[in-house]
Amino acid sequence: MIQQILNEKKQQVELRLRHLLRTEEPAHRTLYASMNYSLLAGGKRIRPALFLMALDLLGQPSGDYLDAACALECVHTYSLIHDDLPQMDDDDYRRGRLTNHKVYGAGMATMAGDGLLTFAFELLAGMEQVPAAVRCRLIRILAQAAGPDGMVGGQAQDIEAERRRLTLEELRTLDRCKTGCLLCAPLDMAAVLAEADAPAAEALHAYGIHLGQLFQITDDLLDVSGSLEEMGKEPGQDAVMHKATYVTLAGEAGARALAEQEAARAVQALAGMGPEAEDLRELAAWLLHRTK
Repeated sequence: MIQQILNEKKQQVELRLRHLLRTEEPAHRTLYASMNYSLLAGGKRIRPALFLMALDLLGQPSGDYLDAACALECVHTYSLIHDDLPQMDDDDYRRGRLTNHKVYGAGMATMAGDGLLTFAFELLAGMEQVPAAVRCRLIRILAQAAGPDGMVGGQAQDIEAERRRLTLEELRTLDRCKTGCLLCAPLDMAAVLAEADAPAAEALHAYGIHLGQLFQITDDLLDVSGSLEEMGKEPGQDAVMHKATYVTLAGEAGARALAEQEAARAVQALAGMGPEAEDLRELAAWLLHRTK
């Protein structure tokens, strides 16, 4: 059931994404081609799907807010482009194809990431069916999640942590920023749009925190057990970069146990939301057992 829902949400988002990034200016065509190269390369679309699923749960017409879902995907894709750059992880493959800088060069790839990041906020600001005050709240949530106290801060911690042994708690803090913030943001944004009451908003946020930890732990596990064909990127890169991971700190069995713990905590966070939240509970189980 959850796979069908994810596929439906992915199709909705990708249909809208294909119509967004266009230019009539010939001088900008390479930039737009680079942006679209990564944005339209597929992927799981977990963040926009999570946003749309939360809106459905809260009784909102999720299809009315596809531009906000696409804004989330633009920010995520920008982060992947920059993460793959030579001065970062220097990866060759992403989503089953050559990374952006391998096709367009590091300079243009950097600009493509910058373009996607800024375009995300243009999308949110342009949702004129949403009151201006609400749009400002959405922009602030996404900016904080992506910024220096969120994903970018986590990436900076990641750079400083190379070749240094972290404690498990330090790794959790790093990943809460690097991965977790952009998984909480879709839920927080949905709660704002739906005018959810405090208990529902807090439950969704707590779910997002545990989902972010779960996602990162399974990502670390896949880095040692997955393949290029399954993951769309080269496995083993954490070891190459001498990065601390849940596997290096706890071993594969220990990391798997931590993942199961976070999945259970994510489900428990939704205890007060009734059977209507079953899709989100299933999503936690799906992430626990994912193979890519």
